[in-house]
Amino acid sequence: MAICLMAASCGLVFGYHVGVAGGVTQMESFLNKFFPEVVSGMKSAKRDAYCMYDNQLLTAFTSSMYIGSSLSSLVASRVTMASRVTRRVGRQSVMLIGGVLFLFGSIINAGAVTVSMLIMGQMLLGFGVGFTTQAAPLYLAETSPPRWRGAFTIAYHIFVCIGSVIANMVNYLTNSMPYWGWRISLGVAAIPAIIIIVGALLVTDSPSSLVLRGEPDKARVSLQHIRGSDANIEAEFKDIVCAVEEACQNEQGAFKRLCNKRYRPYAVMMVAIPVFFQLTGMIVVFVLAPVLFRTVGFSSQKAILGSAIVNLVTLCAVITSTFVVDRYGRRSLFLIGGISMIIFQVAVSWILAEHLGKHNAVTMARSYAMAVLVLMCLYTFSLGLSWDSLKWVILSEIHPVETRSVGQAISMTIAFVLYFIQAQVFTTLLCNLKFGIFLFFAGWVLAMTAFIVVLLPETKGVPLEAMRAVWARHWYWKRFFLQDINKHDLSSTG
Repeated sequence: MAICLMAASCGLVFGYHVGVAGGVTQMESFLNKFFPEVVSGMKSAKRDAYCMYDNQLLTAFTSSMYIGSSLSSLVASRVTMASRVTRRVGRQSVMLIGGVLFLFGSIINAGAVTVSMLIMGQMLLGFGVGFTTQAAPLYLAETSPPRWRGAFTIAYHIFVCIGSVIANMVNYLTNSMPYWGWRISLGVAAIPAIIIIVGALLVTDSPSSLVLRGEPDKARVSLQHIRGSDANIEAEFKDIVCAVEEACQNEQGAFKRLCNKRYRPYAVMMVAIPVFFQLTGMIVVFVLAPVLFRTVGFSSQKAILGSAIVNLVTLCAVITSTFVVDRYGRRSLFLIGGISMIIFQVAVSWILAEHLGKHNAVTMARSYAMAVLVLMCLYTFSLGLSWDSLKWVILSEIHPVETRSVGQAISMTIAFVLYFIQAQVFTTLLCNLKFGIFLFFAGWVLAMTAFIVVLLPETKGVPLEAMRAVWARHWYWKRFFLQDINKHDLSSTG
């Protein structure tokens, strides 16, 4: 269990960096040091409340991390060279590399004296994110006990949420410190990075990774160590060897398979799920919530506190999702979450349209600002219950074994690229669309909810090896499986 928790803690560092960036970018000590023009604009009597933070260099501080994540995710994936990287060094070493990159990135950020140093530190953090988000979930799946595998895999995402909550708490404590409070917020990330480095040095590599690298004896010792000295591991070890052999046989040409008509349903979902998730408006929740709350009139300190509350609600929603997803099914949670998000986003848009910047006031009345916070919490709970929790569950379930690794890698790379784009353009969209930005997101949520209703079959309780049959029975996707069905019928009659 300790080994699995160490791997899941990689999510803690990711969540911390996602959460800390949004808070730091609205700290006056940070802005005075690197972006004094933003502070001048905030104090201007003619300023537009929606445009206070519309500065491309400022948003580059936040978004640059995702550029690094995208690049390292490609390197660590099977699309380019990741299978070679993983095969040569293993999951354990990849997590160690990620921890070292986290540490150096945190140190550079905390000691930054120029914007270039900040972006360099963020890029290093991004490289660490890309490596650990590839290795940690795989390590969890390969080392956790079979009956707890789902819980431990979801634990990675729970740790991401916990990291975001901790980041907001640290920001809240350091925001009132003049001149150097932001340095503490960025530098504290070195603590979990050190924990990951030490943990990666102490734990054993996963048995599957060792078998993949041609070290079956070490793999057997590793499995015995993980399961305990009294456990009978022979059956499980044989299953691991067979699974690795099958994966090696199917590894070649996995990307080309996804271009084949027979794999069209998986290819569509592989792209659609991460794209739709980015268009739910999640960037407001996970990265730029403090900026939104400053826009509607909260003080810097209260904006960070509001962001902490929102992230705590997200954590509660994700934990709730783990208990209900296998009872009520994936489609039900998607539908409930989608409808709820639309209602709350439209409500936020209406309040902003009617009360922000009206009657010569730059902000809005306190009661309406609190209403925005409450609605954002309700929206966040709906998001955490559905898309935020289910995006990787669906992607890990639907793929057949021969395309599972490549499909996950491509989806992750798409997600990081879209993270970068959204983080870079959100403040500009807010400045230009104003209250309409929430209507923009609500429109996309409506479209993706319709997509789920029409094109996603229910996968609750379906064994992975039987997943292809679920798609073959779907009213639309079955046309891509007719050839397999005909071959099966011919072999049955023969």
